[in-house]
Amino acid sequence: LYVSFDHPLFSLLTLDKVLEVYKENVSNNQEIYCFFDEIQYMTNWNSYLKLLYDLNPYVHVLASGSSSSMLQDKSLESGLGRWITLHVPTLSFYEYCKLLNIEVNDLESDIKPSELYLKSKQEQALIFQKLSALQVPFLRYLELGGFPELAFGKDDFYAQKLIKEGIIEKALKKDISTLYEIRNTNDLEKVFMYLCYCSANIININTMVKELDGVDRRTIEKYIDYLEKANLIYISPLVNINAKKALKAQNKIYIADIALRNAILLKKNIINDPNELGIIAETVIYQHVKSFYYDVGTEVGYYRDTSKGKEIDIVVKSMHFSPILIEVKYREQSKIKESDAIISENNFKNIGLVITKNPSDYGLFNYGEKRIYKIPAPAFLYLLGKVSEDKYQG
Repeated sequence: LYVSFDHPLFSLLTLDKVLEVYKENVSNNQEIYCFFDEIQYMTNWNSYLKLLYDLNPYVHVLASGSSSSMLQDKSLESGLGRWITLHVPTLSFYEYCKLLNIEVNDLESDIKPSELYLKSKQEQALIFQKLSALQVPFLRYLELGGFPELAFGKDDFYAQKLIKEGIIEKALKKDISTLYEIRNTNDLEKVFMYLCYCSANIININTMVKELDGVDRRTIEKYIDYLEKANLIYISPLVNINAKKALKAQNKIYIADIALRNAILLKKNIINDPNELGIIAETVIYQHVKSFYYDVGTEVGYYRDTSKGKEIDIVVKSMHFSPILIEVKYREQSKIKESDAIISENNFKNIGLVITKNPSDYGLFNYGEKRIYKIPAPAFLYLLGKVSEDKYQG
């Protein structure tokens, strides 16, 4: 049984009524496999699924929805011990390569990006030589993003039109507006477009109020929350890696998939614009790191010390391991100075990761007793995706 609950007719029905109609008209078999899409449109769906699980052991359900935070909240209310919630982001770079049958031949199966420095220089050179073949597909990935339906496309204009009309407008004008009863979506579109411009940057709400003339602070904050719940943006919080320092909380914003940003802003010739490439690369890397640590109770944010003007692009913090510091230097030169935060704020045990652009820009670098490891972006994302696949298969 497949049902998409965003169809207006289903607003008149309950889940048990849908099953009743199915059994009377299609099949009365005891064992049923149900696929429910956009489940958040059904009122009290979590209560119905709870009863379905408790009273019908032969009914199996896979439910999906575009508002993951709403699904997660309701799952915690009724689904504890009954069902598992999975976060499904767009295609990772590794998945994109697999979809297009782009293979890295004779690559070891258990290479972790954080452990490359343990290998000999000869082994590292061989690994990065094999991974250098990913440079061209990676540039294409930065243009198309991770939506599967675009991976095989050749027409970039059509791809952007498909994303804008099929995903963005549906999410803004239908999903969010319906779920949160927004009558006029103009302000919502303004907020989303502003965030597209500012992806990979710190968001100041006071500045947004001034620049989005006519949209008040409360509305902006509310719409940012809705956009995050609809999986259109990521909010990267300020992470304190030094317990002695008090930090003023301002969030960074990342668009959930760069295809959304490229479509909204109608970006062309991205690969020839160093500034755009830098923004997009950092956005993609944050998305991958956030997705990798989604289910292990970690905080993925950034670090900034305003008194010193220092910042670290991505910080992964958990009670189970020391903070992981990642700096994105997707540019021709990736020079790191001892005064940079990824060095000065690091302890002696950690090795900071610097994500670079050129395939030959890799290796371990020492700054006194502190160290960083440089790794090209395509190699980092490919290996991270491979580790993630192995983790879930295991």
